[in-house]
Parts: sequence; structure tokens; C-alpha cells
Amino acid sequence: MMKVVETPIQVRYQETDMMGVVYHANYLVWFEIGRTAFIEELGFKYSEIEKQGVVSPVIDANISFKHPVCYGDEAFVKTWVDEYDGLRVTYGYEVVHGDGRLAVSGQTKHVIVKKENFRPVSIRRSFPEWHEAYLAAMEGEH
Repeated sequence: MMKVVETPIQVRYQETDMMGVVYHANYLVWFEIGRTAFIEELGFKYSEIEKQGVVSPVIDANISFKHPVCYGDEAFVKTWVDEYDGLRVTYGYEVVHGDGRLAVSGQTKHVIVKKENFRPVSIRRSFPEWHEAYLAAMEGEH
């Protein structure tokens, strides 16, 4: 079983639109909250790799909306590694209501690039500890 990290989300009033539901772009922010918690659960921090002159931009994102989340709702984001090939990592997400109903599902794909020129960096070669942690997370070992 793959590693899944569940992070509670505080649904803030300013995240909603005129219909009282969470504005669609805010789910990407929630994905980032989940991704950060997932990486910390693996024992790492994004700031560690940024100190080495690299960043991890999103190169692709998709979101499917199933059921709205409203202000005051209890919500959680579940995060896992969907795909990883040594260069690119795709995270999977589900935003669920407190009662377990699926609200939103999605994925974001990332690469690691040098900050000064955006040239891709091999995670496998440059960050072997992250590489091993991603592989273990996909296999469900911690």
C-alpha cells in the first residue's frame, strides 16, 4: 500500500466565492499544503533543496470537481506520489469532506530545476535520499 498523508484544511471565508463555495483556484493552494506536509512526513523540506540553488515548479496540473466545499465545512487533503521516474514526480490528491465524501481530485507534476537557468536536475542523481524516499512511498514503505 502506498504512503498517503492526510492533512486537515481550515476552510477560510476569503477562499469562497459569491456562491459560498471554495473558489476553484484555491484547491491548488490546498494541494500545495498537502504536498508540503507529505514531503515533511518523508523527513524533508523544500527549503533544503532551495538552499542548493534549485526549485521545483509545477509543470502540469489537473483538477476534477465532484462536490463543493463551503465555508465552515470540515475538509482534508490526501496526498501521495502517483508517478515518479527519477526526473519528474507526480503527486495525487483528494480533497474530502469530514464525512469522507470526495470533493475534488487532482494531480500536479513537478521537476527540479536550477534556479538561475531552469535547466532540469535529476532527482535520482542529485538528491538520492529524496529518490529513495519517493520509491519507498510508492511501495508503501516508510
